[in-house]
Amino acid sequence: MPQDAKEIEPPHAIDLARPADDLWDRIRNGFAMSDLESPLVGVRERWYASQPEYLKRMIERSKLYLYYIVEEVEKRGMPTEIALLPMVESAFNPMAYSRSHASGLWQFIPSTGKTFKLSQNWWADSRRDVVASTNAALDYLQALYELHGDWHLALASYNYGENGVARAIERNRAKGLPTDYLSLKMPPETRGYVPKLQALKNMISNPEAFGVSFEPIPNEPYFVTVPTPSAIDIRLAATFAEMSADELIALNPALNRPMISGPHTQTLVLPADRVDAFQRNLDAYDQPLTSWQPYTMKGGDSLERLAAKHGIALSKLKLANGITSRTRVGPGFQLLLPLKGSGVGAQPLPAVFRPPVQSAPRRGGLVHIVRKGETLYGISRRYRVSTDSLLRWNHVGVLTTGQRLIIYRAPAKARKPVTPVKISASQPEQNRVASLVPAGQQ
Repeated sequence: MPQDAKEIEPPHAIDLARPADDLWDRIRNGFAMSDLESPLVGVRERWYASQPEYLKRMIERSKLYLYYIVEEVEKRGMPTEIALLPMVESAFNPMAYSRSHASGLWQFIPSTGKTFKLSQNWWADSRRDVVASTNAALDYLQALYELHGDWHLALASYNYGENGVARAIERNRAKGLPTDYLSLKMPPETRGYVPKLQALKNMISNPEAFGVSFEPIPNEPYFVTVPTPSAIDIRLAATFAEMSADELIALNPALNRPMISGPHTQTLVLPADRVDAFQRNLDAYDQPLTSWQPYTMKGGDSLERLAAKHGIALSKLKLANGITSRTRVGPGFQLLLPLKGSGVGAQPLPAVFRPPVQSAPRRGGLVHIVRKGETLYGISRRYRVSTDSLLRWNHVGVLTTGQRLIIYRAPAKARKPVTPVKISASQPEQNRVASLVPAGQQ
């Protein structure tokens, strides 16, 4: 789709006198940044327009978070283009995790997260907390705008770092060159950063011109926060709210463990229409709220013996405690163990965040395309691999339809040599399962 295609039809007229029923209209009303004129904008427009499924998944995820972000942006008097930035940063995936260890909707690296008081501990990582990370990102962006007095430079600083942009400005100033965003010499990623946001703004302003559509989003709160009990299982909290554990985690993506610790996670995010059910079911429940107990390893303990004693598979015990091949385990190590008789060891664990383990590339992998309703547990059973392995091979949080998971099969056992059978070169190879594609050929 050429960039000048936007001139085919004028954008819809918007009645500013009445509140928008569709959140997209409210966002359009608040666009206030100067437009960026660059060939890179057209490149990104054509890319987004050619990826309707990607765009659809991103918009579907955004429905959970976008109203809250728009509210916070408007409270600060910021242009509503800022509310679209998670599309550029993470495609509205709160589990997004980069090679530089940036995490969450707003892609905070660990050090910047600490600067903006986003706690990162064994229980939870506030860089993935929707409320906390949004407020931190807006604080940061406001500070960058006050530094530069220009939103394009503020956005470049968010991506490249304020020191990097400051140096680029000084280099141009010393040569008597302009110091606007398009005139600065910066890495390719930063040069293409604002054009991505501009392309999305153009498409949202006039979807018909690009042959795309944006499904309406109600202009009303999707979620609210409630106090967290002192300790509660994720699955039980989801049961109280009458929703799936995956849906609960999508609103509480900061969680690292299958149990929520009140002192570390003081509020729980729930859909606005599920709060009454959650409170009613919580009040009526007269049994323990958690199936887990903290345990400090002693001399002579081993993970294998503890797993057997507490009726849980070793791989599942490691998964619940974030233990990888690089984790040092020994006396003094803190664990969560299942309470005896809880039955939690026989249940699949909720798919909370686990950072990907960097390992050498492997050959022979297959890619499974996630279908609607599939779970990690079901996929692991289908391919006869552990959920631990699936999480180790992939960066997986909440599964979404169309997501791709790489799966490695164990190498076949060596067999005795047999008499070779001649095969004609024209003989076709057997087709693979339709949902599997050889890794690297996506």
